[in-house]
Amino acid sequence: MQYLKIKDAILEQMDAGKLTSQQKLPAERKLAETFDTTRVTLREALSLLEAEGRIYREDRRGWFISPAPLRYDPTQTLNFTNMALTQGRQPKTELVSAKLVLANKQAASLLELQSFSDVYQVNRIRYLDDRPVVYVTHYIRADMFPKLLSHDLAHSLTDIYRDHYDCMYQSVRYRIFTSSLMGSLAQALRATSGTPAMVVERVNYNHAGQLIDCDIEYWRHDAINIESVANLSR
Repeated sequence: MQYLKIKDAILEQMDAGKLTSQQKLPAERKLAETFDTTRVTLREALSLLEAEGRIYREDRRGWFISPAPLRYDPTQTLNFTNMALTQGRQPKTELVSAKLVLANKQAASLLELQSFSDVYQVNRIRYLDDRPVVYVTHYIRADMFPKLLSHDLAHSLTDIYRDHYDCMYQSVRYRIFTSSLMGSLAQALRATSGTPAMVVERVNYNHAGQLIDCDIEYWRHDAINIESVANLSR
């Protein structure tokens, strides 16, 4: 099938180092001419490469070569910034919004709250090497963190909890599933609507077993690799 040959030809260029991380591919029309094919067939090849995490698309800008994904180990306590730095990446966090709201159905369920409870909703975009890769919504118990909004919430929440509230994570519950980036989420990550996403849902507890907060992370699927080591004993 021609689209598979096109896919393999692009992979050969990548493996040979002729196409490098975050390099922009030629326009679809030019690529179709190069491979003497239709744009429909070309897009089949590009869609396969996107599904495999080898390339990504930015809305109205075209296709790019994916950098190496961030290794994400759920068993480690490193926050995003430290996780990125230890892997030689350049992280950045942008605060989108932070406000006190009534807990919606999702927040109330994850944090086991009564109806009409107050929570902080904090939305942030995280970048790797100047590329937006994850949109995070945090729901935080307002009763445990008075005046939280007075702090710089572009910084690590883990550090704010520890330094200003003497509160640290003790255990975390994860749920990981696939989804798609749509609407404002896609726009925030410069993605086209329908781009595959990896969703990491975390619920965090303190040393007393109390629920502290929860995070819902929407990752560009090519930017993350879930990786962990389990030590098994008999």
